[in-house]
Amino acid sequence: MYVVTPGQLASSGSSTAGFTPPADDDYPSRGGWWNHAPQNGHHDKERTMATLSFHQLTKRYGDVLALDGFTAVAMPGRITAFVGPNGAGKSTSMRILLGLAEPTSGTATIDGLPYRDLPYPTRVVGAVLDQGFHPNRSALNHVRIAARQAGMSPDRAAEVLGHFGLAAAARRRVGGYSLGMRQRLALASAVVAGPSVLVLDEPLNGLDPDGIRGMRQYLRSFADQGGTVLLSSHLLSEVEAVADDLIVINGGKLAAAGPLADLVGDADLESVFHAVTHSTDPHPRRNHPTDTQGAWS
Repeated sequence: MYVVTPGQLASSGSSTAGFTPPADDDYPSRGGWWNHAPQNGHHDKERTMATLSFHQLTKRYGDVLALDGFTAVAMPGRITAFVGPNGAGKSTSMRILLGLAEPTSGTATIDGLPYRDLPYPTRVVGAVLDQGFHPNRSALNHVRIAARQAGMSPDRAAEVLGHFGLAAAARRRVGGYSLGMRQRLALASAVVAGPSVLVLDEPLNGLDPDGIRGMRQYLRSFADQGGTVLLSSHLLSEVEAVADDLIVINGGKLAAAGPLADLVGDADLESVFHAVTHSTDPHPRRNHPTDTQGAWS
């Protein structure tokens, strides 16, 4: 799984020497890994609450127009679900946001800056895109590498794996992990340095019901502390359970955006999704609170 692991260690002043993380079998009795997982660094007064912005974003691959003037935002302190049909442009948008692809035109920014221009990009964003762990490498080594990339001690790796219920399996090869374990490993790698922004592509895939509940609670806590979450998923029922805001992309264009409750109303997300992705109306559907009208325009 491609993991971008920036951020600042939420407990950067603490030592991890001698830390003994809980074993996998212990975490359910302790209330779940989500109650012990490291949170974002927004308690730091110097930390900026970052808005993620896509503005008139266009991307061409030869004759294929992957993005066509896409404009949307994800606000701090909120979980923004990013949904659309296969091939709609979700992954392309997220890759441009993270500096992994260049736009043909338009911008994708984090706190007003492209990823490459952030003074300390590895202290801002934790992201998970694509499957791709090295099967012969242990989980512990994966997270140690992520920690070093973030400019912090690799000793933090064992602690974070323990928080996510992977301590007992930390030295096992990732090739033997279940999909759900890989998802937890990916999230552990992404948050090892306590970022203030999470960009996650399909993080709920492969999780069992307890794992999905844990992911929901973790993301809710992260956002409630001021973190910004941009979450891509095809699991609309789970999106409806966790998201504050919704961005729907279709054919590379914005199809709908705004607070999920306002967009869905008395209907359900699946019905709304079907309606907006099969609409012939060229004008995107927007519902938003008055304090973010400028951001949504």
